[in-house]
Amino acid sequence: MNTNYSLYCSLVISMQKIRVMIVDDSLVFRTFLTQTLSRDPEIEVVGGYGDPTEAEKHIGALQPNVLLVDMEMPKMRGDAFLRSVLPKHPGINALVVSSLSGNVFNAMHAGAIDFVGKPGSQPGYEREQFASDITQKVKIAAAAHKVTSVSRNEPPAPLRAQSAAQPQARIPGAATKSIIAIGASTGGTEAIIEVIKDFPARTPGVVIVQHMPPVFTKMYAERVDKICAMEVREAQNGDRVVGGTILIAPGGDQQMTLSQDASGYFVNLMRGAKVSGHCPSVDVLFDSVAKIAGRNAVGVLLTGMGADGAKGLTDMRKAGAHTIGQDEASCVVYGMPMVAFQMGGVAEQLPLSAIGGAVTRRFFR
Repeated sequence: MNTNYSLYCSLVISMQKIRVMIVDDSLVFRTFLTQTLSRDPEIEVVGGYGDPTEAEKHIGALQPNVLLVDMEMPKMRGDAFLRSVLPKHPGINALVVSSLSGNVFNAMHAGAIDFVGKPGSQPGYEREQFASDITQKVKIAAAAHKVTSVSRNEPPAPLRAQSAAQPQARIPGAATKSIIAIGASTGGTEAIIEVIKDFPARTPGVVIVQHMPPVFTKMYAERVDKICAMEVREAQNGDRVVGGTILIAPGGDQQMTLSQDASGYFVNLMRGAKVSGHCPSVDVLFDSVAKIAGRNAVGVLLTGMGADGAKGLTDMRKAGAHTIGQDEASCVVYGMPMVAFQMGGVAEQLPLSAIGGAVTRRFFR
């Protein structure tokens, strides 16, 4: 088990058991999930419901710490349930446990802090790996900070059709010589959107690692593409990193690195082992950006468990890049940016709402 994860949980989770409520219309899956979580002595399943409206009636009495919510249910979708429940119960964090569906990101916007694919939702993802993942994520969710500053009423509106004049470049050649690298984990799907949603279409190329299962990264990229002025897509091997484009590393068993040739920057995707506990790893990406782009880069490390990206961001700062870390108050989990700050890798520590502007001001007036 990840050392940072174990230390974090030992510090912030009380001796009382974590109280979990399951909301899923499948009795078979509720039973399996109950049995899986009950094996851990730190977790207690206090209720399981197939009807979201019935579940809502019992939340006050059962006082769960964590809600596990399916996305697709007959009477009410998971995101609608969370929009109804979470504002009334600010002490509860939610995880989405769902089959393959882009709708999970609606639930993230509604206030869920993370999601887990059900067994079989991706090739090779079976019950044993699911059991390990869901147990760990329940413990992280129980300890996570509840962030309520972002509106959760509706999904973010598309911004692609912007009519306002684009800001003028402050740095000559910025769109071709510069690069922005972003890393995030737990809570990062919404945090990344908050950072990049107002980037002008002429912003230098952006590369992102967000810890996420395979297939979901493609759906996430498609969702973010509808929100941003920049073009957003899941990266493919050899993709050029050019102004106006955001590349998101695919989840799975490939690491993403930055390379350069006579025509500029491009990304490499290579099968590899986990680094800092993850594949793709923020550290791997940031380390390559430090070596290839140096002072032409801006690095941003957002909310997430553990320390992935901390060493890489520190390497970027040593190479002359400008580095930004998300502050504790606005993080769902103040892990990755905290370690980077402690290592001296953060030049600016900012609330999430200020990071996007801080990045663009380095390129535009």
